[in-house]
Amino acid sequence: MNRKRWIWLGGLAIVAIMVLTLILAPRSNPNLRGSTFSRAPDGYGAWFAYMQKQGVLVQRWQRPLKDFWNQPGATGQAKPPTTLLRVYSQLIPVGSLSTPEEEWVSKGNTLVILGVRARATLANFRTVQSSPQGAVKIETTRREQTSEKQPSEKLLGDRFGAIVWRKAIGNGQLILAATAHLAANAYQNEPGNFPFLAKLVRQTNNTIWVDEYMHGYRDTKTDAAQTETGARTWFRYLMNTPLLLPVIQVGVLLVILVWANNRRFGRPVPLKAVAVDNSEAYIQALAEVLYKANRHEFVLETISKEEQLQIQRALGLGETLLDPEVVIATWQQQTSHPDTEIRQVLKPQFKKQRAGEQDLQAWLETVRRVRQKLSEGENKAIPK
Repeated sequence: MNRKRWIWLGGLAIVAIMVLTLILAPRSNPNLRGSTFSRAPDGYGAWFAYMQKQGVLVQRWQRPLKDFWNQPGATGQAKPPTTLLRVYSQLIPVGSLSTPEEEWVSKGNTLVILGVRARATLANFRTVQSSPQGAVKIETTRREQTSEKQPSEKLLGDRFGAIVWRKAIGNGQLILAATAHLAANAYQNEPGNFPFLAKLVRQTNNTIWVDEYMHGYRDTKTDAAQTETGARTWFRYLMNTPLLLPVIQVGVLLVILVWANNRRFGRPVPLKAVAVDNSEAYIQALAEVLYKANRHEFVLETISKEEQLQIQRALGLGETLLDPEVVIATWQQQTSHPDTEIRQVLKPQFKKQRAGEQDLQAWLETVRRVRQKLSEGENKAIPK
């Protein structure tokens, strides 16, 4: 029997691990959207190959952008005129450029950003826009509205607004697009998508760069520099390793083992025996039976006799039950109070033949008032 139990638990653990593996298995990296290394429908690998076939030199930038803005003039790589293409993996709000970006553009360079969040309009989601390079297929309802405060030139759009627009900054220009999929792999068979983006990034004698650092790609020089500065420590390696799945698997195994032994970690603690008061248990059981049977008059009769003894002791009439009329007369003589309440206590009378719960509560309230009046007189307190 014990062997079968362990076999069953082992099978359950294996099934749990398989389910967690399927749920938490690594999926495609969303940062690769818009990357020229990606062959997925939302990648730009086909457009990069198209540019190479056209004989256009397009280079991939795989280092931090601060190195791009501050590129030494000896290399000539970032000297104007230069075009930098950035394709975001998701729509981003774009306001004013950072100071290094604005200074770089104003020197005569071109910055192209695809994937800018614009206002959704009533335009159809799928439209075909005309351009000098051919029909451009667009799948978005977002359009940018030009204004006098923010003058811009519409390069592609319709009556609902601009899909691609251009702003002049100093001697350079900033080109923005309300879609990140302007020339994605999914549109390589469209006549105008690839040529239109090629026209945007291709200026006279411009050096064209595509930012791949934002998609997670690093060149060998950057990796070597990080290794020399000690950036790649064991702790950083472990932090970048997908440890969540094995940690959850170990946790599931521990829960199964604890459940299998049916106890917590450590030695079992015996339960302390609870002392039982037989008299109290008997009284509680009898009270519950009487309550369910709705026999309040029995309770009244029993308690009224005990209450009469308490009153007799307070009035000095001894420990033997007397006739209630004798107790009532003594009450009037010693307290000078009417006999209405004490008569209700010693000889309870109700409108109905059988007393109810409300009658019992009213009688107990009368008992409380009688006790209070006795305590206020010469005979101070009735024993509680």
